[in-house]
Amino acid sequence: MFSSIRNAFKMCKSTLKNITPLAIPVRHYDIPERLQEVACEPNPSFFRMVEYFYHNAVRVCEPALYEYLTKHTHLSERKRKQRVAGILKVMGSCNSCLQMEFPLQRKNGDYEIVQAYRVQHSVHRLPCKGGIRFSTEVNLDEVKALASLMTFKCACSNIPFGGSKGGVTINPKKYTVAELQRITRRYTLELAKKNYIGAGIDVPAPDMNTSGREMSWIVDTYIKTLGYSDLNAAACVTGKPINGGGINGRVEATGRGVFMTINYYIHDPHFMQLIGLQPGFKGKTAIIQGFGNVGSYAAIFLAERGVKIIGVCEHDAFLSAPEGLNPADLMKYMIKNKRSAKGYPGAKEASPELLYTKCDILVAAAKEKTITADNAPKIQTKIIAEGANGPTVPAADEILRQKKVLVIPDLLCNAGGVSVSYFEYLKNLNHVSFGKLSIKFWRDSNTALLDSVEKSLKGAKIDAKVSPTPAFASMMSGASEKHIVGTGLEFSMTNACANVAAAAKTHNLGVDLRTAAYVTAIEKIFATYDEHGLAF
Repeated sequence: MFSSIRNAFKMCKSTLKNITPLAIPVRHYDIPERLQEVACEPNPSFFRMVEYFYHNAVRVCEPALYEYLTKHTHLSERKRKQRVAGILKVMGSCNSCLQMEFPLQRKNGDYEIVQAYRVQHSVHRLPCKGGIRFSTEVNLDEVKALASLMTFKCACSNIPFGGSKGGVTINPKKYTVAELQRITRRYTLELAKKNYIGAGIDVPAPDMNTSGREMSWIVDTYIKTLGYSDLNAAACVTGKPINGGGINGRVEATGRGVFMTINYYIHDPHFMQLIGLQPGFKGKTAIIQGFGNVGSYAAIFLAERGVKIIGVCEHDAFLSAPEGLNPADLMKYMIKNKRSAKGYPGAKEASPELLYTKCDILVAAAKEKTITADNAPKIQTKIIAEGANGPTVPAADEILRQKKVLVIPDLLCNAGGVSVSYFEYLKNLNHVSFGKLSIKFWRDSNTALLDSVEKSLKGAKIDAKVSPTPAFASMMSGASEKHIVGTGLEFSMTNACANVAAAAKTHNLGVDLRTAAYVTAIEKIFATYDEHGLAF
């Protein structure tokens, strides 16, 4: 049995050496030998997955990188090759990793050692940006993968951050609130002592099993220790509650971003023709895998546009309703029942079979490596939106491409959270809410405008009362913070989708938006390193 598996890997490895999966001619670059088997592995490590996707994209864009350096007329061909190779090596490596262990005394008096991590993948721009997750599955490999993904995610969406990530290896459900607070504050102190947190250094955010509560503990700890003299200390973390310097729209931002990317591509005739789907949301159906914060809001926004939510896969139950589900009601029920879907009308015992139900849109918002080479052939959908990080392994990605499934990749699809985090970061640096200074001016100006029109009509002997329409009345005071965040997110996500679509068409990638997104990110990071330099 094992010999047959080894032979299969050898055949796959040999094939990868002779052909490129995208049939794009390249000059020099080959995927490193240690990663070539990732395309065939049934369960590769998360970090090796991201490395493989990165190097696979480099194969496509390497000629363009050489072409970009022709502007440096003083560089010889050899020097250009060396510079391209050097920048690519820097981009593909993690800048620094922090691994720590600290003691915790439990409520019952027992002691245990808590493991925690923080990885800064890229410092091509500062500060670094990335969430903090609490999970028993957290390890150095996973945190490195998530940090590298953040680097490419920020670059792809034109957000001027480097990539980082952090995590604590615990199951938060097994700890009291007081114990979680002590863990979070000690973790913050360790980051501060090692210079791994600060508005100009590294800015964490919420991730799996963390929220505004943990971010409040972090900012409070930082301000009262290392950051007590830092005017911008509140910008050391994003995802805070509104009262603590947070921003309106952050909670639903990632789910809204997932919807916006689907909205862009489902209305693009070029990509819809490639997958054989009529443009637009009319008559479309969707299944949501993972009904957490991201999946629930994505479902709500899709339902508002007329998409029928015919199924929801959760960790403890699944719901199937051909007539459609109300995601807003389901979300309220799950919040009330501590994130459990059990007991909801129509809920059944958790099963993977719902994932294989025929639909138009599948939102993969559960966790990494949920779509594998085993289940990819059974999936019957036309669009997969990756609301989670790394839900599709490379072997499954290849199968989905062959099936003409449009996969909207994680580094593009779930970038809504970091986009709004950037707005919160700017708000904290500016020390004023968006729209606060101008809101009274715009209301007075628009009221005066209506009065002027009414007086002009009376001067012309037309007795009329000029009142604002409901839509104009809502905008008379100018844009509120929520409006600014919503429109800013839409602009950012739409622009990123357009850039990725353009890259896919330029490099003849067909439905392979993942490689197109990585190419978009690589070209931007490459330009930054070329302008700033690599070493000194």
